[in-house]
Amino acid sequence: MNKRIYLLLLTFALGLEPLGAMHIMEGFIPLKWCIIWYLIALPFVVFSYRFVARQIKATPRMKSSFALAAAYTFILSALKMPSVAGSSSHLTGTTLGTLTIGPMAMPLVGAIVLLFQALLLAHGGISTLGANIFSLSIAGPFVAYALYRLLTSARLPKNLVIFIATFCGSMATYIVTSFQLAVVYPDAVTGVMGAAWKFLGIFAITQVPLSIIEGILTAIVLRLLEKSQAKTATSVKASSTLSSTKSSLRPQFIWLSILAVVCLALPILAGLFDIGSGTDDQAGEMIGRLTPGFNPTPFLESFEPSEFAEPLLFALQVAIGIALFAWGYYQLIYKRHQTKQKEREA
Repeated sequence: MNKRIYLLLLTFALGLEPLGAMHIMEGFIPLKWCIIWYLIALPFVVFSYRFVARQIKATPRMKSSFALAAAYTFILSALKMPSVAGSSSHLTGTTLGTLTIGPMAMPLVGAIVLLFQALLLAHGGISTLGANIFSLSIAGPFVAYALYRLLTSARLPKNLVIFIATFCGSMATYIVTSFQLAVVYPDAVTGVMGAAWKFLGIFAITQVPLSIIEGILTAIVLRLLEKSQAKTATSVKASSTLSSTKSSLRPQFIWLSILAVVCLALPILAGLFDIGSGTDDQAGEMIGRLTPGFNPTPFLESFEPSEFAEPLLFALQVAIGIALFAWGYYQLIYKRHQTKQKEREA
């Protein structure tokens, strides 16, 4: 029971962060399709909650792993970055949790992320929540996981495998979003596939350089976490003191701190400089061209921050995510060392 209460509190606290990720905006798809995507996504979210709860109950150390995975998603999904053709988009951040815990952990994280994003930042929507959960936290993670298993069995270099899995998982999210819109708004001449190519021109092309960045970043962070755990295990076996363990982990800590500072600065810089229109805005324009007279009909109007407040909220999100990541890192590395030392002394 305590583990379940902890899980609920943790996911609620994470959800309080305003988030920006890839999404279909409120009112962009008809109610019928909203219901269909809810029916598809909801079972995944329920099974995801049960999966994470079982993992934490069976292995308490999974609390820190879940915190790290969720925090990573929240941090990266807040990073709006410029891309090709004068557009901008967000990273996804779902692959780290997919590879460390499993793809079934991500629908729960995605549901919390997208729900509060819709409520606090007017990104995405409540009616389109099912569609967005499917693209961000179901399609992307499962594609990444399948590729990771396949390429690992081929004995390719691990960093390369992580990069490819992350790249393809990020791209899969946007490809699925393109088809979700194309099914609803087919081209009058070329049908669904014709519309899909047009939406892919907005989402997929924009995401290519960002997926490359995310693939490199995820491989680096996973490598730093693996080195930290390996050095902790070595220190425990050698009966090293906690201070000597901290000293051996200093390079990993420095690199993670540098990455944290960069992530914290990016939302502020995005607010100060024009980095191009978002893919959601461009998608709305494309829908208007495919369906003349189209007018979004939001089912629920949510709070919309000002242009000045939005980058600050994203920066706050990153700061909270960094704090959560730091807590998970401490629990995973230093707390483990203390526990093992006490067991050894006993």
